[in-house]
Amino acid sequence: MTVSIQDSEMRWFSALALLSLATLGHAVVGPGVVTGNTAVHDPTMCKDSSGKYFVFSTAVGIEIRTSTDRTAWTLVGKVWPNGASWTDTYTGTSNGNLWAPDCTVVNGQFFLYYAASSFGSQKSAIFLAKSSTGMPGSFTHVGMVTSTSSSNNYNAIDPNLLIDGSNWLLSLGSFWTGIKSMDVNSSTGLLRDSSVTSLAQRTANGGAIEASSVFKSGSFYYLFTSWDNCCRGTSSTYNIRVGRSSSPTGGFVDKSGVSLLNGGGTLVLGSHDNIVGPGGQDVMMDGDGPILIYHYYTPSGSFLGINRLDFSSGWPVVV
Repeated sequence: MTVSIQDSEMRWFSALALLSLATLGHAVVGPGVVTGNTAVHDPTMCKDSSGKYFVFSTAVGIEIRTSTDRTAWTLVGKVWPNGASWTDTYTGTSNGNLWAPDCTVVNGQFFLYYAASSFGSQKSAIFLAKSSTGMPGSFTHVGMVTSTSSSNNYNAIDPNLLIDGSNWLLSLGSFWTGIKSMDVNSSTGLLRDSSVTSLAQRTANGGAIEASSVFKSGSFYYLFTSWDNCCRGTSSTYNIRVGRSSSPTGGFVDKSGVSLLNGGGTLVLGSHDNIVGPGGQDVMMDGDGPILIYHYYTPSGSFLGINRLDFSSGWPVVV
């Protein structure tokens, strides 16, 4: 059989396209281009009414970075430039690191949830701050949202707010019995009551699941989590997993139909090339679609990763 050069080229390009799709499906897409000050951990991103982007991240006082184009980032200061003494009992030190903030802008108001704890401890608490500008020193301490101790079977860290119509839900949790959901009063940003609903749990690797983020796309709610171990530099094994449900408060399964309460979770983004331990993620809707925000490790430290997500298949794919 004679094969023309044109046919050979077409087959080569088709094979290349299939390889590209396979690569996307196996979560090896690198972060999009970001510049400036991008040394972050556990980032969350939101945007004000003028179109300015804000990234808040784990640090003493919680660091704030801004951008006008979602690419070039400037460190502008801290949420609590003078410290946050009300968190000291949970961090176990004076003016300690505050963890995993979560930012949502509602009617021009910044709602910033964040956690105070220490490694391996269930003596943890989630707090709420509000601001009309999102800038350093502008935040008001609203109060403690919830806390845990060794008498609880979960850990009150890694908050994430989902606004679903008139319903506000806060997901949280790390290790122990996994990810939980609690109802939030939309008028205050604090809890309606103390009821706790389980969303996801693992037993593998000591139950290593945390950093939840619930995002709605189409008729499904998607629960993103970070699996395995963070905070070990290039020895970190963090990876981002997902499940979906028709309800934001339960029934999450992965692509194979395994319940997230039974260790299910489909890989969204794992270590690849020189990108190590991506996780600590947030998901937000922007003008060009859903955006995945996360940190990853290199030998130089922990850095900001930003990618678009494609939900057209019914499951999020990093692009």
